[in-house]
Amino acid sequence: MSAPTSTPTRTGRLRDLGAGRGPSRLTGLPGLGIARGAFVALAVGVALLFQTTVFPHFHWHGVGPNLVLLVVVASGLARGAHFGMVAGFAAGLLLDLAPPADHAAGRWALALMAVGYVAGRVRQDAPAGVGGALAAVAACSFLGSSIFALTGLVLDPGVGVPDLLEVVLAGVVWDLVLAAFVVPVVLRGLAALDPSTDRS
Repeated sequence: MSAPTSTPTRTGRLRDLGAGRGPSRLTGLPGLGIARGAFVALAVGVALLFQTTVFPHFHWHGVGPNLVLLVVVASGLARGAHFGMVAGFAAGLLLDLAPPADHAAGRWALALMAVGYVAGRVRQDAPAGVGGALAAVAACSFLGSSIFALTGLVLDPGVGVPDLLEVVLAGVVWDLVLAAFVVPVVLRGLAALDPSTDRS
């Protein structure tokens, strides 16, 4: 009688990098899934279009919402830290290069990569629900805006810290206001592309 082949017995959520079940989630870019990657790319493109053409007319003291950041947060919440980091880096580079960019390239890439990672860790450790999602948006918005502002402070020491803090806080408020419209759409889209995702 031949020995039985070994099969995975753990059915809980994988803790490695905040990913879902199965080794394909941990193998880099191919494991992200073409459909999910295309959906996030489309969502980032639409968010960037609105962010650069529509919302500049509604800025408060020069500060407006960061729709691209919200897409990255939703991606991390839906798919984990690895997916969130990759999506954040790509979206950040696009945001760095999109006109009328007036800052050094790479600042948003760094900020949104950190945002994607933190959102993915929140997916692991925090309870699901509206309150958890809003708390994740607030924390990630503050983190991303702070990283972007601090890198600007290093490159332009003439900017005052109180001014930066005011900009960061205003950005967090903007992002929270629009999170209810952006985050659920991205979450539902990614869930529809992967109905086997563990949402417990």
